[in-house]
Formats: sequence, structure tokens, C-alpha cells
Amino acid sequence: MALITFKTFDNSIDAHILKIKLESEEITCFLFDENIVSVNPLYSNLVGGIKLKINEEDLERAKEIVSELEQTPYTTEDEKAITCPNCQSTHIESGYKSMKSVGAVISAIASFVFFIFPVYRKDVYKCKDCGNEFDLKRK
Repeated sequence: MALITFKTFDNSIDAHILKIKLESEEITCFLFDENIVSVNPLYSNLVGGIKLKINEEDLERAKEIVSELEQTPYTTEDEKAITCPNCQSTHIESGYKSMKSVGAVISAIASFVFFIFPVYRKDVYKCKDCGNEFDLKRK
């Protein structure tokens, strides 16, 4: 059985979520370089991220599963589909790291000056169709 890299991640949470989903569909998979990236996130680019590897013969089935997951829209707590306020599309990305705020700019400058990892980024939704970044207001 030849292992191939199916997908790479920059954090272990997303890697484990997909790994668990694939394993629930009876696809054997393994995570490589998870520990080094978890201990020091700056090494992610150096080692190529956390690699999810699967058997080569499971590639087509794994692609189908990921495609099915990507087509499923994100929902709110009351099971309503989250749509872009700009174009009403349901093709959105969750957990996008936005740098479009004063705090993010100051953090980026400080990280450059002091050679540290940027500590301030806001997680928002980003529309894949129009590129709009938005946050859901919690009531």
C-alpha cells in the first residue's frame, strides 16, 4: 500500500476533523508532522504543514467525501444556512484569519519588529464567490 499526501493543514484541529470523517467512512489515514507544527506553528511552512496521508487506492472516495463536505453549507445554531450579506451565497469559508482591523495591523507591525508570531487575528467568515469578509453578530 502506497501512502500519498491527500491534504495539508496548518493546525491539528482541522486535520483531526477530516481524519475522523475519513476514518468513519472506513478510509485508513495518518497524520504526519503534527507534533512539530503543534509545538511551534512557525515551522508549518518549513515542514510543509500537517500532512494527511491515505492509501492511494482510497483517493477517489476521499475526494468524493471532501467534495460532499465542501458543498454542505454552514448553519447557525437554529439550523439556518449562513449566507454572505453581500451576495447571499452559501459558498463561504469558516475561520478565515482576517487582518482587516487596526488591532491586526498593529499586531503585524509588532510581529515584524520583535520577530514574534502575530497574536491578534480575527476569525471571520469569507465568501468564496465575492471575497466579502463578515462576522455573525452573537445575540
